[in-house]
Amino acid sequence: MSQACACCDFVSYQQSLPSLLDGIGAAEVLSRQTKILLKPNLVNTSPPPITLPLAAMEVLVKYIRACSDAELVIGEGTGLTDKTSFDIFSHHGYDKLAQRYEIELIDLNEAENIRLSNDDCQVFPEFYLPKLAFETFIISFPSLKAHSLADVTLSMKNMMGFPSHHHYQQGGQWKKSAFHRQMHRSIFELNRYRKPDLSIIDASIGMAEHHLGGPICEPPVNKLVAGFDPVAVDAAGAQLLGFDWRQVEYIRMADGILGDAEPNP
Repeated sequence: MSQACACCDFVSYQQSLPSLLDGIGAAEVLSRQTKILLKPNLVNTSPPPITLPLAAMEVLVKYIRACSDAELVIGEGTGLTDKTSFDIFSHHGYDKLAQRYEIELIDLNEAENIRLSNDDCQVFPEFYLPKLAFETFIISFPSLKAHSLADVTLSMKNMMGFPSHHHYQQGGQWKKSAFHRQMHRSIFELNRYRKPDLSIIDASIGMAEHHLGGPICEPPVNKLVAGFDPVAVDAAGAQLLGFDWRQVEYIRMADGILGDAEPNP
């Protein structure tokens, strides 16, 4: 039976991640999939823990390949104005990983989009997302980080790689600046249109104050979090950074609508 959210101590990716995924029933769920999109947080060219370590993604790929015949793709849509997603993939070695395991790399900024609508959304009653997002089982795999506008950047904010800058650049130095106006509600509404099917947070180290720099968590958090409920996963991640999830507006908005911050045991 699949589990909404679980947390484990981090020893190594090879030892800890497969055990955590087995514990939430991931193998059985993944065995039923035909196409899986892996979404790391590769926000820029900075090294981990600002970005997801290549080693973490490789362990996940090996785990999926051991339990599923699904086609794998890795997708990212960078917000940098001076680089493409393929530049970011190459810088972090994801191009070599993709070649080793015969995985397609996708620049989500350039993927074919479909138009969606939801009158309950205040910021984005009309929204554009890649068609691919609705043809794949999505695994959101960010690093644990505090964020200057969203308090935390975890599995639901990591979905911001999907919307294209062709629709969401509105000035500034970030390709998706439209989300900056009301960051918390923007994250919530994005995930109303498409939330992750499986969320994993690399909390082995953690960024204590900011998502692009500053101090790491001291001592390192030494945890991994995973689950099929992104609200529960993000609530657990927020707690690891010292936040009560009720203080994080987008998690509070999502609670009871996109999942349960405190699921029943």
